[in-house]
Amino acid sequence: MSKVTVKKTAEAYFWITFGSILYAIGFDWFYTPNAIGFGGITGVGQVVNAYLPVIPIGIFVLVINIPLFVLGWKYIGGHLLVTSLYSMALSSVAVDVIDWMFDFAPMDRMLAAICGGAVIGLALGIIFAKGATTGGTDLIARLVKLKLPWAPMGKLLLVIDLAVIVLVAVAFGDVTAALYGVIAQVVSAYVTDAVLYGMDTAKVAYIISDRAQAISDVIVRDLDRGVTVLRGEGAYSGSEKRVLMCAFKQKEIVSLKEMIFDIDKNAFIIVCNAHEVTGNGFKTYHKDAV
Repeated sequence: MSKVTVKKTAEAYFWITFGSILYAIGFDWFYTPNAIGFGGITGVGQVVNAYLPVIPIGIFVLVINIPLFVLGWKYIGGHLLVTSLYSMALSSVAVDVIDWMFDFAPMDRMLAAICGGAVIGLALGIIFAKGATTGGTDLIARLVKLKLPWAPMGKLLLVIDLAVIVLVAVAFGDVTAALYGVIAQVVSAYVTDAVLYGMDTAKVAYIISDRAQAISDVIVRDLDRGVTVLRGEGAYSGSEKRVLMCAFKQKEIVSLKEMIFDIDKNAFIIVCNAHEVTGNGFKTYHKDAV
């Protein structure tokens, strides 16, 4: 194993460890003391713990996940299974250890739902981004994504977990537990997707100018971005137009505009948001990426 591979693996496990512990903190701090419904296997653990307090939530999650991991081996491969097993075991143990070490006081439930959802969403986003899951419905969502690769992970988890939240509300005998759980789940799904996809702040510019060649040359030379020339025609004038298409990072937008208007003050630019730009100068394609 090369030094680069060892370094990347160590870095991945560092972030998986951080995300798993953050997940446990978010659950123990915001969900448990405020009786907020939680989705997934952890939510089922809440239901069981409500009726059988002698069974810790973390241990329940750990035991229930064993058959899920056995079933998942065939479909998700060894690497994802190992990292997910590590994350699931660590987060499950951390839930019980943190609960034993700290006694978090209840707070305003709306605040707890929003903050808890954000913390859990951040934790899951970090874990998913590093090629792992926390088991349970996270693992189920990962398997579903193999069949529906276009579906965002956060939204998949949201759909799967809502049914469990209803069970939690029944166990707590409080419908508001489900309502706050839904709020927390929506926030969590949004933050998870923001971590996984929202940080790809790429843009696409369409540039129409009579000095298209000069603009193209300076973008390639000074901004180190590729430019594609599209053939167009002015609807009013009927004259042929060269439309430049260029993908670039959000932070480069000011430099790009300066380059263009320094060459042609009459240039026409359309800037659009671009989602998941893959290729040279941007992120690399991975078949199993979430």
